[in-house]
Amino acid sequence: MRFLFAFLMVLCLFFSCSDKNDIRIDVSKINVDFLIKRYEVDFYESTKETLPKVKEKYPYLFPKEFTDSLAIIKVNDKQEQELFAETQNIYENFSFVEKQISSLFKHIKYYNPTFNPPNIITMITNIDYENRVIYSDSLLLISLDVYLGKNHPFYGDYPKYIKENNSKDHIVVDAAKAIIDQQVYPSINRDFISKMIQEGKRMYLLDLYLPLISDNVKMGYSQNKFNWATSNEEQVWMYFIDKKLLFSTDTKLNKRFLENAPFSKFYTEQDNATPGKIGVWIGWQIVKSYMKHNDVSLQELLEINESDLFNKSKYKPKK
Repeated sequence: MRFLFAFLMVLCLFFSCSDKNDIRIDVSKINVDFLIKRYEVDFYESTKETLPKVKEKYPYLFPKEFTDSLAIIKVNDKQEQELFAETQNIYENFSFVEKQISSLFKHIKYYNPTFNPPNIITMITNIDYENRVIYSDSLLLISLDVYLGKNHPFYGDYPKYIKENNSKDHIVVDAAKAIIDQQVYPSINRDFISKMIQEGKRMYLLDLYLPLISDNVKMGYSQNKFNWATSNEEQVWMYFIDKKLLFSTDTKLNKRFLENAPFSKFYTEQDNATPGKIGVWIGWQIVKSYMKHNDVSLQELLEINESDLFNKSKYKPKK
């Protein structure tokens, strides 16, 4: 009897771990080949004599307008050298990020066998936080000076919701998002619910590609903002229904609930406590509910019409 009980316990544990909602997979045997080139090191340590070798190594970063004289002026600029030095203090050893990106590429290749990992180019862009990571087929450009830590003095005047994403953990998230943007096309439907679900598809891909990254980091939320989203899911959903927003085509809803912002705009006194892009959060929950209740492939998820997905999602917000 003792043996039978132990056997049943092991069997139950196996099936609980095999739940189809457990998106963790073994990618240890998947091989991904990519190079990491440290452009900011090569460039800011260059001289007039060695600059031609840098240009030869990175021809795509030297347009005709960027003459040698301008390049040397940039290399010798005091503020840029300070930015370079500070970046090197944190990223001289790039192994942590390299390991995360390798895991990301392996997960993408698991779900998309034809995926060819791009080479990584690290650089400095004078804290261009709107273009943190740029993905173009064979290259993934990463602006390291945007990831010095949310409390870094270089970001002193930046909005808090921007600084929240300026840390090392967000590099791999932004890399994944840049790739996902080329896998999930904008919805042709103009209503609010379709846009939310389309954003939810992107977030679901993040779940698959980055299963070990926490949800608040994937959303770019502080822990307090994340707690607000999880605690007020039902209230937000009821607000969308009561205000008849789900099928509205008002483009102002994009800025209120979908785009990155310090808070969502319900036009109440409590708005400051809310996280931005709460519509993305709701769309994510709808897609997760759909995948829970429907046995479909990833490709079928990406191709399904948003209206059909919503109708089959059986979505019920958490109270």
